[in-house]
Amino acid sequence: MLETPEEITALHELMDRSYTGASAHLRDIVSGDRRLDAAGVLTATTGMRVLSLATVTAAGEPRISAVDGHFLHGTWTFGTAGASIKARHLAARPAVSLAYVDGERCGIFSHGYAHQLRPMDAQYAETIAHWAAHYGSDPTTWGPDVRLYRAELTWLVGYANSAD
Repeated sequence: MLETPEEITALHELMDRSYTGASAHLRDIVSGDRRLDAAGVLTATTGMRVLSLATVTAAGEPRISAVDGHFLHGTWTFGTAGASIKARHLAARPAVSLAYVDGERCGIFSHGYAHQLRPMDAQYAETIAHWAAHYGSDPTTWGPDVRLYRAELTWLVGYANSAD
């Protein structure tokens, strides 16, 4: 867990705003001890998590794919090849939805905007180091145009099945 106290507070506030603005249907399902707080999300997202990432085509159609996701500093980071269709979508339309679902045990759903990390970005070096420590090599060496993204989240809700 790399989150600062300020980032944990910001995540908690985002989750409260998201939950308050959610539909009654969602609040009925994600309620009581099933509703994750910021600490619960941080625990559930430790390590690499396979994310379902939805991007948007030029025609406004959603496209979903799976990516490796790492939750760092209160948000998702993920990667793809620069030649991928999702990279083209993200360059033109950065709106994304990201979901981590572990069967019925846990679900974390988020929306926001993905921004490609660049060497001049404040969290670039730390993100590359985190990914390299996890995979055993620098992800920027995996191909000619490997891109890492950081999501600027505007909405996040999580649940955990209290029976598990």
